[in-house]
Amino acid sequence: MSEDSVVAQTVAVAVAMSANQYNLTYDVLSFSLATMMATTIFLWMRVPGAAERYKSALIISGLVTFIAAYHYMRIFNSWTEAYAWSDGAIVATGVPFNDAYRYMDWLLTVPLLLIEIILVMKLSAEETTSKAISLGSASALMIIIGYPGELFRDEDDLTPRYFYWAGAMIPFLYIVKELLVGLRDVTESEEDPKTRGLIKMTQIWTVISWCTYPIVYLFPMLGITGANATVGIQLGYSVSDIISKCGVGLLIYQVTMAKSAAIKSGNSDEARLLN
Repeated sequence: MSEDSVVAQTVAVAVAMSANQYNLTYDVLSFSLATMMATTIFLWMRVPGAAERYKSALIISGLVTFIAAYHYMRIFNSWTEAYAWSDGAIVATGVPFNDAYRYMDWLLTVPLLLIEIILVMKLSAEETTSKAISLGSASALMIIIGYPGELFRDEDDLTPRYFYWAGAMIPFLYIVKELLVGLRDVTESEEDPKTRGLIKMTQIWTVISWCTYPIVYLFPMLGITGANATVGIQLGYSVSDIISKCGVGLLIYQVTMAKSAAIKSGNSDEARLLN
C-alpha cells in the first residue's frame, strides 16, 4: 500500500477554529520543520569527524530528522490547504486535513531512533543485530497498533481508541524496560564516566520524550474536543518529535564524538568487538 493511499484513510474534515489556534499550529509546524532540517544538516556535516565504527549511528540520526523534515513539510502543506483567511477570519476550505503523515514518519523513524542508540553501545556485532531487530520490530508493532485508534475521534464513542491505546502500550512498555533495565549492564560496562553518563542520559531522554506520546493520544478521551483537540494533538506531537528526534540525535552526536576521541587516543578497547 502506498503512503498516499494510507494517508487518504486518515483525512478528516477540518474543524472550525480561531485565528489564534490556526496561527499557533502553523508556527509550531513551521518551527518543527526548520528544527528537523537544521539538525539533519548539522549531524551529517559532523560524520567525517566520527570514528568509522560510529559513523553509521550519526548518519542514521541525520536520516531520522531528514525523514521527519519531509513529513513535516507534508503536514504543514496539508494544514495550509485545509484553512484559508476570509474577511479577517479563518475558515475551513473543505480540503480535509490529514495527519497520517505522522504515522508514516514514525513507522520509519521510531525503529531508526532505537537503532542509533544501539549502535553507540558497547555491544558485539551479533548483540547489536539482535537488539536492533527486537527493539525495531517492537516499535514498528507499537505504531501499527496505535494507528487505527487515531481514526476514532467521535466524541460519543471513543471506546475503540482506548483499546488501540492499550494494545500499543504493550510493545511500548517492553521497549522502555529494555532501554532502562535490559541494557543497564551494557551501559554500566562503559569505562569512561562521561560516556556512560551520556548514554544514560540518551536512554532516559528517549523514555521521557516517548512518554508524552501516549498522553497526547489520550487528549480526545480526556474531554478535549473539537479545535482544542486538533491543536493540542498537533502541538503535543510536534514538541515530542523535536525532543525525541533532534534532542536525542544531538545526544547521540556527543556520544559518538566522545567514543571517537577515545578510539583515536588509544584509550578504548571497543575495536576488538568488530572482529
